[in-house]
Amino acid sequence: MSFTVPPTAPARPNRCQLFGPGSRPELFAKMASSEADVINLDLEDSVAPADKAAARANIIKAINDIDWGKKTLSVRINGLDTEFWYRDVVDVLEQAGERIDLFMIPKAGNAKDIYTVDALASAIEMAKGRKKKVGFEVIIETALGFRNVAEIASSSPRMQAMSLGAADFAASMGMQTTGIGGTQENYYMLPPKELEGPRDRVYGDPWHGVTAAIVAACRSAGILPVDGPYGDFSDDDGFLAQARRSATLGMVGKWAIHPKQIALANSVFTPSEEQVSEARAILAAMKEADEKGQGAAVYKGRLIDLASVRQAQVIVRQAEMIAG
Repeated sequence: MSFTVPPTAPARPNRCQLFGPGSRPELFAKMASSEADVINLDLEDSVAPADKAAARANIIKAINDIDWGKKTLSVRINGLDTEFWYRDVVDVLEQAGERIDLFMIPKAGNAKDIYTVDALASAIEMAKGRKKKVGFEVIIETALGFRNVAEIASSSPRMQAMSLGAADFAASMGMQTTGIGGTQENYYMLPPKELEGPRDRVYGDPWHGVTAAIVAACRSAGILPVDGPYGDFSDDDGFLAQARRSATLGMVGKWAIHPKQIALANSVFTPSEEQVSEARAILAAMKEADEKGQGAAVYKGRLIDLASVRQAQVIVRQAEMIAG
């Protein structure tokens, strides 16, 4: 291990983040009773400019009136390049109670963006005597944000999570796609032409690079890496495939833009009983080896050591946190 030890990420479930437009208050109670770990009330892309003020009022009322249980409650503000975002922060912090947990900051480009929102939120909290400091989560959805993921992740003590916004990211990068996440038709390789047999397409993951960068930045800064939306909510298999890839790379959860995606996300990001049993067995095997003065052990025909212990501990801790 490096002498520099990264901070620990927030110990809370973040398997699924369910989004709902602030202009649709009839959805809020259903969102509160859902199985999503995080609720995101949206003031940005899903709300038309003419509806921003009304949506903001709807969200403030919902924060004050609805029983959100143990869910993490987040409000996605408008982008810092708009005339709406400052009023989102001011009105919510001045008029809503302490129940709000997070502001989601879209299209984060660098640490200065986060500092700007942090300064405004800090001034309001001091002026209003708020006891609870609001946390931040951000979306990486531009080329600038991709370049600066590390500085964004460590930009403020308020930072708790970072997500990938595939659609705006694709537009910013100039990618030739209109899909929101998932496999892209023209992102493929062919076997060498010298080989015998058909040259079947082998599809790659066009989101791999930015996903890995987000995970590394988050793990280094002690915040949660989260996969963003999958646009085709009629394609359960496609959603599951992308969720499993992001989970394998180290992300802790995924957005749901439709209620049917909640169960899908929870199924991927909740360790199975088999995984937990396997992890506990590995820990037991290493404990026995340690008591015998051995630095490694053999488990089911394979070598396990301290690295295996750290992997197993991740699974067990996640399962215990979700159960708690």
